[in-house]
Amino acid sequence: MPEPGKKNTAKESSRNIFRPVRDSRRQPDRDPENSGGSPARFPGFLVIMMLGLLSLFVFQRFFSAPVNPEITYNHYRKVLDGDLVTDVTVETYADRSAKLNGKLKTPAPLELKNKTFLKTDRFSVTIPSFTTEQADLLASKGIQVTVEEGADSINTLLMLFAPWIIFGLIYFFMFRRMAQQNGGAAKNMFSFGKSRAKMISEFDVKVSFKDVAGVDEAVEELKETVEFLTSPEKFQKIGGKIPKGVLLLGPPGTGKTLLAKAIAGEAKVPFFSISGADFVEMFVGVGAARVRDLFEQAKKNAPCIVFIDEIDAVGRSRGAGLGGGHDEREQTLNQLLVEMDGFTTTDNVILIAATNRPDVLDSALLRPGRFDRQITIDKPDIRGREAIIAIHTRNTPLAGDVSISVLAKSTPGFSGADLANLVNEAALIASRSDKESIDSSDFEQARDKVLMGPERKSMYISEEQKKLTAYHEAGHVLVAANTEGSDPIHKVTIIPRGRSLGLTAYLPLEDRYTQNRKYLLAIITYALGGRVAEELVFNEITTGAANDIERATDLARRMVRQWGMSDKLGPINYGDSHKEVFLGKDYSHIREYSEETALQIDNEVSKIIIECMDNAKRILSEKKELLHRLADNLIEKETLNAEEIAAIIGTT
Repeated sequence: MPEPGKKNTAKESSRNIFRPVRDSRRQPDRDPENSGGSPARFPGFLVIMMLGLLSLFVFQRFFSAPVNPEITYNHYRKVLDGDLVTDVTVETYADRSAKLNGKLKTPAPLELKNKTFLKTDRFSVTIPSFTTEQADLLASKGIQVTVEEGADSINTLLMLFAPWIIFGLIYFFMFRRMAQQNGGAAKNMFSFGKSRAKMISEFDVKVSFKDVAGVDEAVEELKETVEFLTSPEKFQKIGGKIPKGVLLLGPPGTGKTLLAKAIAGEAKVPFFSISGADFVEMFVGVGAARVRDLFEQAKKNAPCIVFIDEIDAVGRSRGAGLGGGHDEREQTLNQLLVEMDGFTTTDNVILIAATNRPDVLDSALLRPGRFDRQITIDKPDIRGREAIIAIHTRNTPLAGDVSISVLAKSTPGFSGADLANLVNEAALIASRSDKESIDSSDFEQARDKVLMGPERKSMYISEEQKKLTAYHEAGHVLVAANTEGSDPIHKVTIIPRGRSLGLTAYLPLEDRYTQNRKYLLAIITYALGGRVAEELVFNEITTGAANDIERATDLARRMVRQWGMSDKLGPINYGDSHKEVFLGKDYSHIREYSEETALQIDNEVSKIIIECMDNAKRILSEKKELLHRLADNLIEKETLNAEEIAAIIGTT
């Protein structure tokens, strides 16, 4: 299929997770010290204090009376004995020391304290004490004497303490701003180890089990958890122990977080919510301190629920990360394990965690005694999808032609988040047309957008490229329609959608929990139909089939190595059994088979691909006239639905 990037079929798209649209009207959290949640402003009184200190320093430094050069006491005696002094101002201090500022009759070279000479008519000298007798001696020589208290203590204090005061105020302000930006979690310089968990009181939790659908077994399992919190004595009187932890496992968008909130809402207890990533910091020991603080808060507010979302961020297997056993993440995990062991049956605190990567979690975290219950939450079946759509549309006006059961049947593989996104997209489409209710056409457009991506009608495509795309997509359609076991075709288009120049969407009639060999071979066959059509009509191949070939090869390799679908190699798993997860990915490729077996695996994979490609060539060669007719209709209409395709190629 011609494409500038990778494309997704409907089967793949149904496995993607579509997150609900974020509410842009959400107001920022308000800080009591910073109204409106805006960035912290520099406090006005600090500005005034700093400007005042700066002004005083500048005045003392540049506008106060100049300081007289200080001479040695010996030279002062010589000047005094030489009758050269006209007047003296004496500054006395509390320790009885004094500083004399004098004026000479004429400028003369004076010896300064640093043993240099300066020709000046003013001088100063410091003496240990100044008595009345010394004043009388100066007066008897005809010197005008003025005695006053020392006034330079302010200058000394200013020079000593003003810079420290300024730096202290700046540091205080910066730390206060950091605390506000961290959501108020840090209130002082020792708050790095404080938990960032948000506590939601029992009065604020508005979610209940009525708001959860499609996971009936999980709800029944978790209702018992609510009883543990509301009536613990019921289980304790016959020796039962309250489970310490419940681990929710499942793909993204299946409602794990919603279930945890529903438990808190049903039990009417406080609910502590935190993400696993909030524990890990660049500072060593901070994560462990936050874990301790979280469990201390939980015990103080018992009975309560602690919910850790995405626990794989902190609970990954030890020894496979950076730093070995000294990694900060591993220290945090060790503290979490210790705290979970510290729970008693009387604490009435239940830890609930959620993850979509159970394969990377440490085995010590999964054992009974820590997470006693592991509940798998999978994508909903047709009845679950119908219930979920009913919940999301209960406050949405629907037109008379909308059937929730039909919507549920047409959305196999959708998760709860996908269905919420589908309803929201349909509402947005209806609102653009100023409709008062959502009709079936709005849901059809929304489903196409979710499955195939948004249309890019403004993208310019040449007629030659358009024709090539039409034959490529027609090849997919025709091969799929004539291959036993393939998925029904929902729609085909040559309008660029998402990252593809064209797209063929398949929509299974029912949920598939296992796939047989016939079905997998059908997927590979119609995936290669686009490449075969290009080669058959244009006698040329393009890069447009890159994603088709990639998917087909990956599927064939899985059939041989993991699912035992090769007659020659038999039911043996040739996958990598020793998997060490490093930074979230499996980079190890330890083979437990010989080079000869590896060659046989490659031959079997190649055999499956070639057989499927030959089958596609046979179908398109026999149906070449239909291929041209289908491509011409695509060029003319650009998009064909299932009914139009059936009318063209003569299938029902």
